[in-house]
Amino acid sequence: GPAGLAAAQQLARAGHDVTLFEKNSRIGGLLRYGIPDFKMEKTHIDRRVAQMQAEGVVFRTGVLVGAMPKDSKVTNDAKETITPEQLKAEFDAVLLTGGAEQSRDLPVPGRDLDGVHYAMEFLPQQNKLVAGDKLKTQIRADGKHVIVIGGGDTGSDCVGTSNRHGAASVTQFELKPMPPEQENKPLVWPYWPTKLRTSSSHEEGCEREFAIATKEFIGTKGKLTALKTVRVEWQNGKMVEVPGSEEEHQAELVLLAMGFTAPVASMVGIGARSWPTAMSVTTSVSSPSRTAATASAARRWMA
Repeated sequence: GPAGLAAAQQLARAGHDVTLFEKNSRIGGLLRYGIPDFKMEKTHIDRRVAQMQAEGVVFRTGVLVGAMPKDSKVTNDAKETITPEQLKAEFDAVLLTGGAEQSRDLPVPGRDLDGVHYAMEFLPQQNKLVAGDKLKTQIRADGKHVIVIGGGDTGSDCVGTSNRHGAASVTQFELKPMPPEQENKPLVWPYWPTKLRTSSSHEEGCEREFAIATKEFIGTKGKLTALKTVRVEWQNGKMVEVPGSEEEHQAELVLLAMGFTAPVASMVGIGARSWPTAMSVTTSVSSPSRTAATASAARRWMA
């Protein structure tokens, strides 16, 4: 991902021999598999990779460092697995530049119904299809009433992709109240300004619901048909349900886009609590050395 790419290029330019490991078949992390092509063309990544290869960086794709849980929904194209011990034996230093791929879940009744998926199950499949990959199965929104739970960029990407599939309708839920169209800059500075953000995906067609929480997924014969919601208010920083505001919304596809909680803990052989949220170096690289950067799918920001 972007963190691994940035670290690898800087180390190579400082005179180190750098190998970057990626478990998926293409380099880029969430830039490659999370951001749709209509939002960012992948030629930008390809150009940077070609530049880095010319500078001496070695890319090893399809290689998983550590292990992936059997029930994991994280995209994984690995054809080869290596252990952290192998990395330590072969390289002088190891950087952990994998991002927080573990999606936040919504453990309400009906979560196991067919039709409820993480956004990061849905988006990578479409990006792979656009890239020319052949898929055995694909989560599709064609002709379905789609509800995206989560009001951020990932949710917006799900909206745009669902529209391109030909969804019957697309609705996006946000737990928090609708923010103002214009931020109060003196009040929020130096923090990220809170204001209503409307993307091109929203403009293409989408209903947006604010201050709404999902109580239950409803289905028939194991398949999702609707979900039950309740309106919420925020009082003293706490969420309070509004009495008598429960509703049912038709939905054949729900996409969970509520952010990410942590990296996959079993990868690179360390526990979730000890995994750093930024890059770390296990040994000093002040002098030219052999360095390995393990990149699963890095953060959703440019490093």
